[in-house]
Amino acid sequence: MSPDVEIVSFELEFGTGGLRAVMGPGGDRMNEMTVAMATQGLANYIRRHCGDAPASVVISYDCRNHSEEFARTAARVLSPNGIDVYIFESLRPTPEMSYAIRLKGAIAGIIITASHNPPEYNGYKVSWQDGGQITSPVDKDIVAEVGKIKDSSEVRFEPLPGTVAGIITPMGEAEDECYLRDILSMTLSPESVRRHSDLKIVYTPLHGCGVHLVPECLRRLGFRNVFHVPEQDVNDGNFPTVSSPNPEEDPAWEMALAVAEREKADLVLATDPDADRMGAAVRNRDGRIVRLHDDG
Repeated sequence: MSPDVEIVSFELEFGTGGLRAVMGPGGDRMNEMTVAMATQGLANYIRRHCGDAPASVVISYDCRNHSEEFARTAARVLSPNGIDVYIFESLRPTPEMSYAIRLKGAIAGIIITASHNPPEYNGYKVSWQDGGQITSPVDKDIVAEVGKIKDSSEVRFEPLPGTVAGIITPMGEAEDECYLRDILSMTLSPESVRRHSDLKIVYTPLHGCGVHLVPECLRRLGFRNVFHVPEQDVNDGNFPTVSSPNPEEDPAWEMALAVAEREKADLVLATDPDADRMGAAVRNRDGRIVRLHDDG
């Protein structure tokens, strides 16, 4: 740490799901320094777990305000700790981050997201080498290491003398192609898709990162009539067209349902900002669009 940088104490609680808090200055908010401190704790655990063996971490981020800065801060901390980093060049969904961990043989993954929370929030989720959320005993051990980081003076932004920094490698279209290939390989009934390829589908990412892969996946499956909500295709961490970017809440569906009625669509899909949560609505026999959890 440079001596002219203010020392910040770490006051956030790092749980098994990572961090989630309102963004702002101070040790009890999501900001670049609290992200750096959490990452230093994770790096300490990885180095103790792996010893001198090579280790790498995948990093992704969603559309929320400051997500990209937080992701690049995490990379800047992992590298001086001798950990290689694979970081997506732009926002990608949580499921693709999970896939990339296994694709690259990484020990862990980080995604900067607050899922479907309001726009003033951001978060920091950690997954382990199987691509899933950290579980016992790894979760407790990582939480303990992060808990040992008391202030920002403990963050390593430069390699120790005699040590080598990890390599930071960008990811992008090549990894997308691998992901889409393997997703499409799991299609249960290609014949059913061909038979119903004229199905009318409305999709909204609710301003999130699903827009970069979900429509393309539907197109490659063979669906010819996929309609968008153009205003909600725009990646925007302020979520200007919804009160909450949560596909479990009725107001989030208003614009997509309007498009569905205009286009006489059969199916409506919505994903949350990091595209790991999806809602669906279908047109029933009475001709009404109903959400799948609806009683009617």
